[in-house]
Amino acid sequence: MHAHILQHVPFEGPGYIGQWLQMYGYNISVTKLYEEPRQLPDINSIDMVVMMGGPMSVNDEADYPWLIDEKKWIQQAIDAGKATLGICLGAQLIADVLGAKVYCHSRKEIGWFPVTAIEHQSRQIFQFSDNFKAFHWHGETFDLPEGAIQLASSQACKHQAFQWGRSVLALQFHLEMTVEAVKTIVEHCRSELIADDFVQEEAQILSASRADYQALNQQMDKLLVWLHEMAKDGPQG
Repeated sequence: MHAHILQHVPFEGPGYIGQWLQMYGYNISVTKLYEEPRQLPDINSIDMVVMMGGPMSVNDEADYPWLIDEKKWIQQAIDAGKATLGICLGAQLIADVLGAKVYCHSRKEIGWFPVTAIEHQSRQIFQFSDNFKAFHWHGETFDLPEGAIQLASSQACKHQAFQWGRSVLALQFHLEMTVEAVKTIVEHCRSELIADDFVQEEAQILSASRADYQALNQQMDKLLVWLHEMAKDGPQG
């Protein structure tokens, strides 16, 4: 099995996702879109696509022209029925590619805040384990694409996660975070920590317990197992 990761900045890597992929025996390749060469693999050579976050907007094609080719490649992956996961910017890219609007939210959501899972009865729809606390760092949001199924929401942001088709999952929040990953994003983006209702102080963000990270990664584990089963089954018409 081959997983390909799209990484947009050096300080937002796959975190726990990388550990999970290694544990499950995946061959892992990475396109680092922040440096040359930005080579994107043949869609037919991969089984799973993972798109990470980043501080840029999907609407910033003038500043980041490589977004144009990235979006075309994501569209190819979705059209090919590949198991696809987008996180934060990655989720916004999926929404954009599927024709939904991505725009600045009325407020930023940064820190550890509860997420409400939306229950669905179908076994074809991914189901989060009850409600949980997730790590957030975003200032934009998206409308749901046509045909998408909403999976989660929060007090600050209505559209936190959705599924499209049988094998595309988009998460506005971060389940892949580790202690070191959170320290790194704080180090690079602490200028965004301007006091607001849903922006925590640096000390509060960094004070998350070991149990917080374990619970976070347990949710990620469940999601990746589900996506792995989709990848094993392969595209279905």
